[in-house]
Formats: sequence, structure tokens, C-alpha cells
Amino acid sequence: TFQRQLQQSDCQNALMKKVFDTHMLFLQINQSAAALKHVFSALRLFVGKFPSAFFQGQADLCGSLCYEILKCCNHRSRSTQTEASALLYFFMRKNFEFNKQKSIVRSHLQLIKAVSQLIADAGIGGSRFQHSLAIINNFANGDKQMKNVNFPAEVKDLTKRIRTVLMATAQMKEHEKDPEMLVDLQYSLANSYASTPELRRTWLESMAKIHARNGDLSEAAMCYIHIAALIAEYLKRKGLFSMGWPAFLSITPNIK
Repeated sequence: TFQRQLQQSDCQNALMKKVFDTHMLFLQINQSAAALKHVFSALRLFVGKFPSAFFQGQADLCGSLCYEILKCCNHRSRSTQTEASALLYFFMRKNFEFNKQKSIVRSHLQLIKAVSQLIADAGIGGSRFQHSLAIINNFANGDKQMKNVNFPAEVKDLTKRIRTVLMATAQMKEHEKDPEMLVDLQYSLANSYASTPELRRTWLESMAKIHARNGDLSEAAMCYIHIAALIAEYLKRKGLFSMGWPAFLSITPNIK
């Protein structure tokens, strides 16, 4: 009924946010497996009808949806895991089609970011979650329509990166009583995302929290300065700020 209003400003509007938040509530409040089946079906329709809400403009809706679906990939019900994995595969495929079959950059980035957040929030990464990743890979291998494009390879690369983050996190769990070792692991993970500033920022924030918890305030400050410099550099490239990272040289030469 309100399709025209929902599509205003490339689906970046207040009504779209309200409709989306209502859909998300069904995933945020515990439901039966039978109810969730219908929620996933409704979300497939929603993404299919309004792809630009997720793959254009701000990435907020895309990020929130990735977070909630991934949480369901860790669900104790096998049927819910399968449904969530199918929805996630459909979502990535829609992203690929929306980008004229070039890439799934946005969903890739938001999914890795959501995994990084979920590790802290919900402790994902066990056999249930690994099972969901395997289902997604099977979808990619069996999708005949995508045989001659690089979409299956992109999906495999994404699931491989998610596993890398999970392995690094498992190591962190082992060293949680050793703050120096823990931060060292986080630092190497942040460095592995040097080419993806948004994810680097996610891990630097996580490092800052550990430092602050341990009372290492100058180290926490160093993490925040690096985050600020990343943002400054991004704004410089956008032509919105003249100095970039050198703006912080007076605070620390480390910023290089």
C-alpha cells in the first residue's frame, strides 16, 4: 500500500526505517521455529522488493539485518539454522545482482563486522555456526545460475574470512587471562584489515575496551587516536577535511 512512500529517496527514509525495525523485532524477540519460518519468508520478500534500502546509501539497515540473521545461524534449532543460512545466501545474491554482478562488497563488509560484534555479544563460533557456514557454501556450489560468474568464489572467500576471525577469537579465548597476549592477537587481527578501515576500526575499538578494562589508559588512548586518524584520512579522500592523518602527528609520531 505504501510502496511509493517507502521508495522515496532510494528507500532512505523514516517510514522505511520503521517498517524495517518492525521486521527486526520479530528476530530480536524469541519466537518459535514455526513463527521464524514465516519471518524469514517475509524478510526474503522485503529484501527482494526493496534492495536499494540495503545496498545503496547508508549501510545501517544492511548491518542490522546481517547481525540478526547471523545470530539465527547460531540457533539451537536445525531448521532455523537452515532457514537463516538460506536467507543470508539470498541476501548476498541480491547484493551481487544489485551491483550488476560485480561484487558483494557491502554485504561482505557488514557480515564480517557483524561477526566481530557477535563474538563479543553472543559468543558465536561453535559447531552450530560452522554448520550454517557449510550450508551457505553448499548453496554457492549448487547454484546453477551462478556457475559462470565469480559469485560462488566471493561467497567462499567470505566464509573463509569469517572462519579466520573465529579462529583468531578462539585463540583470544585461550589467552583471556593474559592481557598482553590478548591485545597482541587483537592487534594482528586489526592489521589484517588494514585495507578495510571500517573493520580495522571495529577491532581497534575492541582493543581499546580491553586496555581500559586493564587500566592501561595511554594504550587505550593510542587506539582511539588511530581510529580518529583513520576517519580523518577517509574524510580527506572524500575532500571534506584537508589534513588527514598528519593532523595527529603532534600527539604521537606513532600515527604514521
